[in-house]
Amino acid sequence: MAALTLQNWNLTIGDGKALFCILGLNVIEDLDLALQTATELKQIADDLKLPFVFKASFDKANRSSINSFRGPGMAEGLKILATVKDKLKVPIATDLHEPFQAEPVAEVADLVQIPAFLVRQTDLIVATARATQKNKGLLHVKKAQFLAPSDCKSILHKIEQAAAPNMTILCERGSAFGYNNLIVDMLAIQEMQKFGVPVTIDATHAVQLPGAKAVEGGGVAAGGRREGVSVIAAAAIAAGADGVFLEFHPEPDKAKCDGPSCLPLSGARALLTRLKAIHAAARA
Repeated sequence: MAALTLQNWNLTIGDGKALFCILGLNVIEDLDLALQTATELKQIADDLKLPFVFKASFDKANRSSINSFRGPGMAEGLKILATVKDKLKVPIATDLHEPFQAEPVAEVADLVQIPAFLVRQTDLIVATARATQKNKGLLHVKKAQFLAPSDCKSILHKIEQAAAPNMTILCERGSAFGYNNLIVDMLAIQEMQKFGVPVTIDATHAVQLPGAKAVEGGGVAAGGRREGVSVIAAAAIAAGADGVFLEFHPEPDKAKCDGPSCLPLSGARALLTRLKAIHAAARA
């Protein structure tokens, strides 16, 4: 498997490389929180000598309720992410939902993420691949909850035809069989690596319980099993994952989005230290 490098930052993910860490917030709440979280995570990653990309979403478009908090929107969100990038000198990851967003997002984000529910949208894939290639970034493509690992070959083929090969990281985040739950098959990691691409584990969203939480007004929201995040992350890294995707918050129970799946920022150092050791042992 060929390793991939974020050219503007000299950060590499793949065989024989350090555990690649995509860490941050579920959604942008405000600039101060983004700076606080990114500063602490950067310090931990620097101390552990782990490649680090700061992630936060400007819009959470896939919500169970129309009343759910979605974020500041693209214009304000990208401004906040650009400020974090400039002040802290860190690469940025964020997701997008529509083709017209590809150009402005790729100008700020070094790692552009395709959400799991949208990976079969050809126009989105093509626009995002071309914009990301133009800006020397990489794609982070989440395997949809309804796809088999082998189905990701078609997604990679679209990207290769639209832009270029060797610019995509695939992400495992569980499979849905209904009943408000997700199941993670660790064998999927090596199945996707057979395509010659690095693979990450989104341990945060893998423990979601979609639509399982009742909310005020009779609606629903995603539940989660926060205690399972470290279990999924450790198991996936032991199974060969090249990177890990984790979301933190200083006060997870007060997070405006997906708090039940979010980890406390205070536990980030201990968890990443453990995951680094598992990554090293798995490749010894």
